[in-house]
Amino acid sequence: MAKTILTIVGVVLAIWLVTSVIGAIFSMLKLFFFIGLVAVVVVMAVTAVSKLTKSR
Repeated sequence: MAKTILTIVGVVLAIWLVTSVIGAIFSMLKLFFFIGLVAVVVVMAVTAVSKLTKSR
């Protein structure tokens, strides 16, 4: 009986661990996407300002 209960608890903990890891990976990817988006906006702004100052 104890072996069955421990097996069930182990399976539940394994599922919880997998879902936690998947959530952490998605959070990290969202953070990297946001940082990349901000970097692209900054590069575009610097390029636009650079082109405006060259034309004058």
